Amino acid sequence: MGAIMADVPEPDISPELFAALAADPLAAQLGIRLEQVSPGYARASMTVGPAHLNAVGTAHGGATMALLDVVHAAVSNSHGTVAVAQDVHTEFLAPGRPGDVLTAVGTEVHLSKRTAVYRIEATSADGRLVATALARVFRLGTPWALEEEVVVMGAPPPVPPTMQISTVEHPPPSPGEGTNPAGVTPPPDELR
Repeated sequence: MGAIMADVPEPDISPELFAALAADPLAAQLGIRLEQVSPGYARASMTVGPAHLNAVGTAHGGATMALLDVVHAAVSNSHGTVAVAQDVHTEFLAPGRPGDVLTAVGTEVHLSKRTAVYRIEATSADGRLVATALARVFRLGTPWALEEEVVVMGAPPPVPPTMQISTVEHPPPSPGEGTNPAGVTPPPDELR
């Protein structure tokens, strides 16, 4: 008998459960693609685009955390039992850069009847570890209510125009009136 490799995920979950987990409107809005889900394992990716950037031009922590959270939701619900997040602790280790394809992988660390713990890591295509998270869920004990019909997943569902992210150009704030609720800040020598 050969040894079982711990890092090889079990066979994929049912197409119905995958479709339910992949039908996340925020993930679709952010361009996050759920790629694989197996019991205790999930993987998704996101290309860092202009709408994902913060003020300094790197991937916004919220966008990176959304990628981690989509994987957290998928891996924690991968057994077909509804699970809800209780805690997610994230460490940002390197900036995601414009154009980076970030891939997040979540693996099960601990599973009990009512709780579970997962480690999720996001890396760039060039191998940089961008962020890592340790996340815990409460398992409700309720099976997922799935449609009998198999849903074929292709492109994410269309996003209503009211939910679409658009690039809005805002001029940088100028110093002076309007930047301080108390009015214009006097020069330092007048503060005495």
